[in-house]
Amino acid sequence: MTQDPGATTAGSGTPGAGGLTHVDEAGAARMVDVSAKDTTVRRAVASGKVLVSAEVVAALRGDGVPKGDALGVARIAGIMGAKRTPDLVPLCHPIAITGAKVDLEVADDAVLIQAQVKTTDRTGVEMEALTAVAVAGLAVIDMVKALDPAAVLTDVRVELKEGGKTGHWERP
Repeated sequence: MTQDPGATTAGSGTPGAGGLTHVDEAGAARMVDVSAKDTTVRRAVASGKVLVSAEVVAALRGDGVPKGDALGVARIAGIMGAKRTPDLVPLCHPIAITGAKVDLEVADDAVLIQAQVKTTDRTGVEMEALTAVAVAGLAVIDMVKALDPAAVLTDVRVELKEGGKTGHWERP
């Protein structure tokens, strides 16, 4: 097999076509080579919310929803989602997740979701934190859809990332 003329050397991080890191000079998708990057402690926090009806809020604050422990199921689903991120996001590196925490809070019109994911690896965990929030949100929707078929997952975003070359970043 010949080497792709647009490929970068191991860990060079040289952007390909159009200055994008996940495409080579010919425009083909590639997984970035992170082998030369330092292994550091990295952490990402993401958040999102599921907008729900007053009936769902009352059920979650009271006797629960017909399917069972919606928040407990969503918490576990989010953690599982973080662990399966490279299976879902094609160019995401499989990394060793050293910790994952998903918190859910029932607000007056929504279920608020926050995920924190940690690793000691060569690349960050932003995608894992985002996936945790998204999957937890989907699990909430699945658990409450009998009461509120109009529930909406929204505002999924990175709030904070730490570690690696870029250091600390926090949403203003």
